[in-house]
Amino acid sequence: MPPRPRAAVLPLVAVFAAGYLAAYLLPTIVGHLGSSPGGLGLSSARAGAVGSALLLSSATAGLTLASRVDHVGAVRLARAGLLLMMAGFALAAGTSLVPLVVAGCVIGGFGSGTATAVAAVGIAARPDPHRASVLGLLTTSATAGALYLVLPRLDGGHALPFAALACAAALALPAAGRLPAADRAGSPRPDAGVRARLPHRRSGAVLAGAMLCWSMAQNALWGMSGRIGLDRAGLSEAALGLVFAVALGGGLAGVGVAGALGSRLGRAVPIGVGTAVIATCVAVSASAGGAVPFATGEVLWNTVYPVVLSYLIGLAASLDGQGRWAVLAGSASNLGVACGPLAGTLLAGHAGYPLMGAVLGCVLLATAVPLTAVALHSGGRVLLPGTISRRGGAAAAAVAGAAGAPAGAVPELGGTELVVTDIEVGPAPAPELSLLPPSAPLPATREKPAAAQLTSV
Repeated sequence: MPPRPRAAVLPLVAVFAAGYLAAYLLPTIVGHLGSSPGGLGLSSARAGAVGSALLLSSATAGLTLASRVDHVGAVRLARAGLLLMMAGFALAAGTSLVPLVVAGCVIGGFGSGTATAVAAVGIAARPDPHRASVLGLLTTSATAGALYLVLPRLDGGHALPFAALACAAALALPAAGRLPAADRAGSPRPDAGVRARLPHRRSGAVLAGAMLCWSMAQNALWGMSGRIGLDRAGLSEAALGLVFAVALGGGLAGVGVAGALGSRLGRAVPIGVGTAVIATCVAVSASAGGAVPFATGEVLWNTVYPVVLSYLIGLAASLDGQGRWAVLAGSASNLGVACGPLAGTLLAGHAGYPLMGAVLGCVLLATAVPLTAVALHSGGRVLLPGTISRRGGAAAAAVAGAAGAPAGAVPELGGTELVVTDIEVGPAPAPELSLLPPSAPLPATREKPAAAQLTSV
């Protein structure tokens, strides 16, 4: 008996959350590597470089495995990634030698990137990738928020965040064996034999490049948020952990709103407007001179960020049902995340926090343009027989007939579409299917039962 839809998505959510957690814990990782009590005493630049090495290793795993998940097997790769997370982060937690800590971060980061790649491919293959990504981000935000409340109250030095990541991987390991059967090794997808070329190359490349800059700008501030809160806003470590926990709690609310909205607003509005709001919050948080503006910027920023990210994940998944663009765009985002801490420390060291926030805000506003353009141009999945819908998901199968329009006059839905002729049902063994450009008239067809018509997305 095939697994129920909700049961099938839960293992994907667990693996996704475990792999994505390292990026959410970056501020506390960098802080514990620096001069915080019990830390390793590294300078801000060196601590940021270690965080960048962790996330760069994660991005490398995603870029390497983008097209190999089906071939190797999702279950096998997920288990290998989670085991690497456990081994690498346990090594980083169990030693105070900086070279071994760096090695553990690189190993654990590669494992987290592997787990995230497997989950991204599985999410993209689902009929509701936006809902699955929302559940994954919801789980990640809840876990990170709980850790930000607990870790400052424990006395474990730099080992605490790494031990938490290793435990998260161990908890997700049983779920890796219950990934959907269609993704297991030896059970290729029905379309596994037709992966000659990557679809929507221009849109996918623009999306990946913009997501790299989008993630780098935000993570440049996220990696420095702990230092800003301690040095500029005057918060204690416990108060700073509370701010981050509340901010990630706002992220939970934001993800809930994204799940409730679904595709009602399309993707362009949440991505474009949300990125503009994030740019404002980044500037406010970086230039804050007190606890209130700092906390306001952090909470509002972290509330909107997962909303936009969930729509970006869904947009990448819609470009290729086999999940390759989802992995490539996600890996590009991880590459930007990896460069973020180093970019943040360089900007802060040469220009100061307020000017750093202004520069990062401008970068985010610049990325909003191509991201919105791709969302407008590629708002839906590829053409599938038997369905016709608008970008928002509302049924539109009877638009032409109800308005008395001529046969085949299907309205344009925002992207390049194919107009598909009706297929006559009769004794003929092989009816012909004609695909014409949108501007070309359709040949005349005779009436036939409504069930025998093909429509487009």
